[in-house]
Amino acid sequence: MTAMQLGLIGLGKMGGNMRERIRRAGHTVIGYDRNPDVSDVKSLEELVEKLDAPRVVWVMVPAGNATQSVVDELKDLLSEGDTVVDGGNSRWTDDEKHAAELGIKGIGFVDAGVSGGVWGLQNGYALMVGGDKAHVERLHPIFEALKPEGPYGYVHAGRVGAGHFSKMVHNGIEYAMMQAYAEGWELLEKVKSVDNVREVFRSWQEGTVIRSWLLDLAVNALDDDEHLDKLKGFAQDSGEGRWTVEAAIDNAVPLPAITASLFARFASRQDDSPQMKMIAALRNQFGGHAVESK
Repeated sequence: MTAMQLGLIGLGKMGGNMRERIRRAGHTVIGYDRNPDVSDVKSLEELVEKLDAPRVVWVMVPAGNATQSVVDELKDLLSEGDTVVDGGNSRWTDDEKHAAELGIKGIGFVDAGVSGGVWGLQNGYALMVGGDKAHVERLHPIFEALKPEGPYGYVHAGRVGAGHFSKMVHNGIEYAMMQAYAEGWELLEKVKSVDNVREVFRSWQEGTVIRSWLLDLAVNALDDDEHLDKLKGFAQDSGEGRWTVEAAIDNAVPLPAITASLFARFASRQDDSPQMKMIAALRNQFGGHAVESK
């Protein structure tokens, strides 16, 4: 194995664990974060100074303005032959923009969709990568360090943007799978005949066609809080579900399950749903169905 040197910007829940996993594989990682308690250096300038040319800098910061700001700084700090990897959850159209901006100075750009969450340090990270073949191949030792053991977990998905596009679709599928488990759980909890819903979920973990890591995590959650009484029925979305639906519209690809799961999250944020007010009013008008007043 060829030991590599890597700069890593953003040492949060994922970035910090990625730094540790890469180091365990024998590579050198110099990390920078705005939080001085976890940072190895005091600035981006110092990080770049400590790296030997040609440099590789991996960015793990929030999508949008934060990533754009880091790319802008690196464009001025790095040199021809260096490579920037965006491992955050950037939109694929931003990748094309960043590759063009860095390419003016001869700096390579690779986008890496990373899945694994807080379990990645232990289990490894699934990596979906986009970029020119030469830039991607240079990073193989780092990808091998991050991916799970075995033949799976890494793919060079295509040109710049392909990595984040693939990760976006992955997250869209994740939305729909979680929604299906959630709907099934609610129905099981609702009926009187089933009095051990948690163990029903546990029974699905082996031998069934719906077994998955998400199911395992659902059982973990139910072990912590059997009826999820401690939680409020409110779910955020990271933005990738929205982008998936937008891409489906742009490409005329029907995604009814993924789209419905995204809209279900929006519904979760309404304590007193305006739509349900109208539905209740209409049911009262045409059928005399009872309405509840505040």
